[in-house]
Amino acid sequence: MSSFIELNPLTALSPLDGRYAAKVGELRQWLSEHALMKTRVQVEIAWFIALSDANLPEFPPLSSKAREFLRRLIDQFSLESSAAIKRIEALTNHDVKAVEYWLKEKITAEPEISDELAASKEFIHFACTSEDINNVSHALMLRGARQIWLSQLDAVVATLRTLAHTHAAQPMLSRTHGQTASPTTLGKELANVVARLEQARHAIAAVALQAKMNGAVGNYNAHLVAYPNVDWQAFSRHIIETLGLNFNPYTIQIEPHDYMAALFDAIARCNTIFIDFCRDVWGYISLGYFRQKLKPGEIGSSTMPHKVNPIDFENAEGNFGLSNTMLKHMTEKLPISRWQRDLTDSTVLRNMGVGFGYSLLALDSLTRGLHKLEVNRDRLAQDLDAAWEVLAEAVQTVMRRYGITEPYEKLKTLTRGKEITSEGLAAFISELDIPIEAKAELTKLSPASYTGLAALLAQKV
Repeated sequence: MSSFIELNPLTALSPLDGRYAAKVGELRQWLSEHALMKTRVQVEIAWFIALSDANLPEFPPLSSKAREFLRRLIDQFSLESSAAIKRIEALTNHDVKAVEYWLKEKITAEPEISDELAASKEFIHFACTSEDINNVSHALMLRGARQIWLSQLDAVVATLRTLAHTHAAQPMLSRTHGQTASPTTLGKELANVVARLEQARHAIAAVALQAKMNGAVGNYNAHLVAYPNVDWQAFSRHIIETLGLNFNPYTIQIEPHDYMAALFDAIARCNTIFIDFCRDVWGYISLGYFRQKLKPGEIGSSTMPHKVNPIDFENAEGNFGLSNTMLKHMTEKLPISRWQRDLTDSTVLRNMGVGFGYSLLALDSLTRGLHKLEVNRDRLAQDLDAAWEVLAEAVQTVMRRYGITEPYEKLKTLTRGKEITSEGLAAFISELDIPIEAKAELTKLSPASYTGLAALLAQKV
């Protein structure tokens, strides 16, 4: 016989509601079931009030007292309110209908407005399908959640930008294909990430959140039968736009979720940029380019006392990956619905908080990791000074300028698979048939000074 233990952070099935609950808690106000219920109430009330202003003979405009009461239901919506709706749902087995019944109970139980609203309570959820309420609610929820997520992204980008500017001129050996390559600067490599993230942010923020209120299959069938002289398209558009969303005039029973797919895909692509960055930083820590600041009492390895592991970047990488798994499934699944509607989107949409939550958790880990980093300038300089072969690119390019034949091949013979020193390279340059001024410039070069426009580019990001 199965038994249940009390739910708390230590017994939660999802670590987002357990181990990491405090780090993603801000999302609960937008992506929890409580948040969904509250936004449903908001949408139902917006529709109800708008109907009262539509000059329908059976539904006169609501009094200011009634409007204030209805808006208080939104502002004062609490966990107790959600629990009451859940109790109704236990009987109806329908979550949106439970919200409708709860609202009717609330308005008929309020002495000051019950007489006014008794005759018009059936205009709550009038001509609506559940998805008229749900799709608007989801768009409102995503608007709030996106803002929280973007705020955290902006903080990370600001930290990276500061690091890029601070280390704009710090030379660093590049490693294309894992092999020594033309030097860059630490700041420029960070600037590259900032530039990518700025583009990703623009794509995420630019996704227009769409919604519809057009009935059972998107044609205003019931609306038109009840009130054939009302411009229901204009009416619905007005309500959607008043809520700060974009109106979608062409739908089936559900809003087709294409904008959701665009939003989730854009966030997943941003997550992927961060995965790339986390792996690079992990590698640079391994090379010794970065040290990590020590935290008193913290243990790196349970058996090897010397270790300071790059756990923040590892945790971030793992959680960005978990976020992508959920977001990519939603991107692929949500735009698909059999005929005019099936229910497969409903259970998937209840996991929006999982996709956002793991990404927000990853951003938190990444932030902590970035604040622990210290640049090891000695190690960077040591690596550069051991890689004089990277100047072969500069030498053969100048040789090309002055018409020396087969410059690439000559430098290939000199450098490939061989240890090159500053003296050996200087000797090669001294024998070249190029102007003395060009020889002098090449001889002055070092791996640390051969960074092109890297410092300038890093400062401009």
